Amino acid sequence: MVAHRQVRAPDANAKKPLEALRLLDAGCGGGLVTEPMARLGAHAVGIDAGDANIKAAKVHANELEIDADYRVGTVEGLLAAGEPKFDIVLALEVIEHVQDPARFLADCAALTAPGGLLIMATLNRTPQAFALAIVGAEHVLRWLPPGTHDWKKFVTPEESRAALTGAGMEIGESVGVSFSPLTGKWSRSRDLSVNYMITAQKPKG
Repeated sequence: MVAHRQVRAPDANAKKPLEALRLLDAGCGGGLVTEPMARLGAHAVGIDAGDANIKAAKVHANELEIDADYRVGTVEGLLAAGEPKFDIVLALEVIEHVQDPARFLADCAALTAPGGLLIMATLNRTPQAFALAIVGAEHVLRWLPPGTHDWKKFVTPEESRAALTGAGMEIGESVGVSFSPLTGKWSRSRDLSVNYMITAQKPKG
């Protein structure tokens, strides 16, 4: 029987609350999330299938002297290589780009240590998401290049929960994220119709 160390709960009042925790940012892109996680003390590993993304992330981290472990790769590649488990796994705005979202979430769950957290964020497959995330963000506001998203690949909360439950995770909070054009700020919301986040925990047993 393999012994696992206890995942320490972060101290929100500490200067580096994530210190000594291993964190994976799956589909990290240019390191937008990986960097602040490293600054909070985590041993942050950022992986992305895009070589250009990882090169850009490394350059930026070096300029700011941030200690982040960036790698070109995939979650299934980490599993195949026997990568040690992570206390926190982030899958943010990535599953809508993979071929098999359920398999991807199962692989992320397999990389999560007992007692650890998996936090995912993605776009819901609804008319509202099509209007705001594709028509609005890509074609009207030009926040993203046209063609960045395929609405048919968006994943519903029910599908995400089913995949996580099937992978042995215990489902926690589900929240939406809304943007106010008047204040220019994002905030948590109970509305999951456009985008949403789910927190799940790996059982300790």
